[in-house]
Amino acid sequence: MNRLEVTEKIITTKVAKRIQWADVAKKVGQSKEWTTALCLGQMTATPEQAKILGKVFGLSAEEQKWLQVVPYKGSLPTAVPTDPLIYRFYELVSVYGTTFKELIHEEFGDGIMSAIDFKMDLQRQADPNGDRVNIVMSGKFLPYKQY
Repeated sequence: MNRLEVTEKIITTKVAKRIQWADVAKKVGQSKEWTTALCLGQMTATPEQAKILGKVFGLSAEEQKWLQVVPYKGSLPTAVPTDPLIYRFYELVSVYGTTFKELIHEEFGDGIMSAIDFKMDLQRQADPNGDRVNIVMSGKFLPYKQY
């Protein structure tokens, strides 16, 4: 048993039972974005959250313990993503990364946007020319320190 096997069981159960991430998030008491990341193996559950997920996805006590282990984050199978949707985010950073960097440094100074102290909201935005994906990301600014 390992974390990847638990993730695969969660996804299999989600598909079989037609479970929606937003419904799982309500039960867990967190955002759909964070809860989805947790279920996909990128976050760490509390014992209470693991128990809730255990009920939703039919996980054993051992499988629930794996949800509480700190995961190896950012573990995509290849350096350049091959999944078309994930690749578009890679493309976004390739094209606009220097712009993000320049504008953040101009506004805040020398530092980074945290992916640890981070929030995300993903919504469907109706548009007569085709619905749009609206993603708002909010990360704490962490300045580089002089020493």
